[in-house]
Amino acid sequence: EARLEDALSDGNDARDARKYAAAETAYRSAIKLKPRDARGSYGLGNVFADQQRWDEAEKAYRDALNDSQANVEVLLALSFVLVQPRTGAINAKRFADAQDFAHRATSLQPSNAVAFDRLGVAMVARGIFNKDAESAFRRAVELDPNFVVAKVHLARVLRHLNRSDEADPLYTSAIEQAKDAPTLVLIADAMQSEQRWNDSEPVLRRALELDANNPGALFLLGRVMTVNKRYAEAEDAFKRAAEVNPKSFQVQYLLGRVYLGLERYDDAFKTYERAA
Repeated sequence: EARLEDALSDGNDARDARKYAAAETAYRSAIKLKPRDARGSYGLGNVFADQQRWDEAEKAYRDALNDSQANVEVLLALSFVLVQPRTGAINAKRFADAQDFAHRATSLQPSNAVAFDRLGVAMVARGIFNKDAESAFRRAVELDPNFVVAKVHLARVLRHLNRSDEADPLYTSAIEQAKDAPTLVLIADAMQSEQRWNDSEPVLRRALELDANNPGALFLLGRVMTVNKRYAEAEDAFKRAAEVNPKSFQVQYLLGRVYLGLERYDDAFKTYERAA
């Protein structure tokens, strides 16, 4: 038992330090020591999710759920991973599963604001922008008035329902309330989902002031630069993101697009090979 706790602690410490290879090794050791303890698989899923290795994260979280069917943290982690963009023809099934897992979490913990937020996110991923999605996000905000991300998600639904007069103050409030880089990254991601590329840039700049090596902020900033054909700046952002997160397909794929924009075809070919 002591060896298991040490392995889990080592994994947590390495993940916090973004030493992902070491974290992965530690969590795999924990799984070997006690295969039916969900904490090892859950920790491994977190490491993969940090690196945007969504398929591997999903598998690890599903293994954790098999070991702990009523674990709300695992249900919410699975719901989060399943709505991330991936290639393939089974996205509809993933999104439906994401909604089901989030709904199960709300049933298990009716006062969990994150569970209601994830429920709303899964509905939006399925293209459901209606009163039910709005109600899920409103419930999240009611349960936790300081839940900045839920405010952003609610604002996105309201804008989609042509209620920008209600949405815009929520965006402004969320940006003002955000105190950490991950929250700002989620705000910027929501903005980019609405094609509000230029609005997301100052939010990402602020995130990078707080955490200069945040992989999500660097990736989204590179995406803004790519959309605006500022390829040299995009290259810098994606290369920095790749240093932190070397196994991200999305980073390598978009870096390849940048090289095409710069007409550096050899670099594009090599980058696409790495992505593959």
